[in-house]
Amino acid sequence: MKRKLSILVLAVVGAAMLAGCGAGTTSGSTADNTANESTTDIATDTTDASTTDASATDSTDNATAETPEDNGTVSTDGSTSMEKVIGALGESFMAQNEGVTFTYNPTGSGSGITAVAEGRCDIGLSSRNLKDDEVAQGLKQTVLAYDGIAIIVNPENEVSDLDVETIAKIYTGEITNWKDVGGKDAEIVLIGREAGSGTRDGFESITGTEDKCLYRQELTSTGDVITTVAQNPDAIGYASLAAVKDTVKAVSVGGVVPSEDTVKDGSYVIQRPFVLVTKEGTELTPTAQKFFDYVTSADAAEIIAQAGAVAAN
Repeated sequence: MKRKLSILVLAVVGAAMLAGCGAGTTSGSTADNTANESTTDIATDTTDASTTDASATDSTDNATAETPEDNGTVSTDGSTSMEKVIGALGESFMAQNEGVTFTYNPTGSGSGITAVAEGRCDIGLSSRNLKDDEVAQGLKQTVLAYDGIAIIVNPENEVSDLDVETIAKIYTGEITNWKDVGGKDAEIVLIGREAGSGTRDGFESITGTEDKCLYRQELTSTGDVITTVAQNPDAIGYASLAAVKDTVKAVSVGGVVPSEDTVKDGSYVIQRPFVLVTKEGTELTPTAQKFFDYVTSADAAEIIAQAGAVAAN
């Protein structure tokens, strides 16, 4: 009997021990699983945070790329005919905005248009309207002012009036002597601008002489044309009315004297626009935008008039 009781006690004790071991194993597994789940959660949170940080960095980089750098400078490039007008506007802008720098590179209309298309300047300057192929490149024009193209001769020349038809005949070689238009017996020396010049484009399109002019000299700036005509009593040329000096004489065209008033009312027919050229989809720097807004506002009209042109606004 005692033997049976001892076996029974041992069995109960053994069962209890087995139960305890089983409970311990289950608890350990549960703890391990809990730890693993916590580790997984932490890894997931870390991954999410890294992804968020990367996205934020990308967004910051994109924002930076889309914002144009502003170093306090406005760079312009192009028409030499616009020198007096754009120079006066640049000086006025700098006087009103301390620390700002304005630059102007007088390369000619064609070169200025190319410069803005290639991103080498903020604003291009053209003394002609944009052509279809230039618009197709994404370029945009804003008319700043209108300027007469003066037909200039040497002050010694007796001729004081020519009509558009006669001017065309002179430049195409149909009329070659000053005596045929009321002047002295002397060969007419034809002075013009280089290909790509806005002034040349305006002159030839208005007189109908595209690719027909028999130039003796094709010069690269308005100033050069004025200087050459001033030094040659038999020369004739064309130049921006805003740039004409008393070293040459501007003849009337069809009886109409070139002036701000006759350009404004349209009675002086040889005229063209002064154009600001920008690129569609390319944001100007804050400084360049401020300059653009200023020169196209009514506040700049008086400065433009003083420079010899007629403000568009």
